[in-house]
Amino acid sequence: MNPLVDTAWLAHRLHEPGLRVVDVRWYLDPARRGRDEWREGHIPGAVFLDVETDLSAPGGRRGGPIGRHPWPSEEQVARVMGGAGIGPGVPVVAYDDASGANASRLWYLLRAHGHEAVAVLDGGIAKWRVEGRPLSTDAPAVAPVPFAGPLRAGFVIGKDEMIATRLGRLVLDARAVERYRGETEPIDPRPGHIPGARSAPFSDNLTADPVPVFLPADALRRRYAALGADREEPVVYCGSGVTACHDLLALHLAGLRGVLYGGSWSEWSSDPTLPAALSDD
Repeated sequence: MNPLVDTAWLAHRLHEPGLRVVDVRWYLDPARRGRDEWREGHIPGAVFLDVETDLSAPGGRRGGPIGRHPWPSEEQVARVMGGAGIGPGVPVVAYDDASGANASRLWYLLRAHGHEAVAVLDGGIAKWRVEGRPLSTDAPAVAPVPFAGPLRAGFVIGKDEMIATRLGRLVLDARAVERYRGETEPIDPRPGHIPGARSAPFSDNLTADPVPVFLPADALRRRYAALGADREEPVVYCGSGVTACHDLLALHLAGLRGVLYGGSWSEWSSDPTLPAALSDD
């Protein structure tokens, strides 16, 4: 299954038995809730999974020591995915309304747990709507299925490994440039970035179209080669381990590979003993 599918592909296969479409809309603004948006209208047949409660471990919070979206346990992944009807070999298409910024978390999480049949809908529900495709308010009936996929080595690292190895590794920061430089920090305890990290905003993976989609694979490869990712496998982080997965998907599309620092800046910046760099240091 291609890791990125377009709206025409999904529309053609939408009613195929076994295909699981997942709405992963989520907002930093606490006044907005993805589940509410899903209830008001979603791609027909789509189930909803929440970034905070389904795709992250309990206990994440602003300024917390483990970060805002901690990587979930194997037990949680098995329970949530099985409850969503995602079993062995079930093809999954994830979408959001943020150019894949949240849907990529589900793509990476499933692949990290051995489920390869997963894709992100390029352009998401925004492109689906612009094209006049149908929406539904019906909640699909989903029968739970077994899901068993232990976390595979080489997909997610923790803070201790990040501390121990960062000086000898290529590290990419997927946040906006102004957050990387420490010019602003709207949510985490301290501004700045992990010293030595290079700025790689996930937004630069996208076209400038009214409804952005991913750049072609050759353009993505040039982008990440310029950052050094064609010579060594990067560790990628963001604010909380969500939008970093957008960079990880872009790397995959470019024929490259990276690994996620799960706690990301929200975890790192919560530890006052760890250094933070400002500007382009």
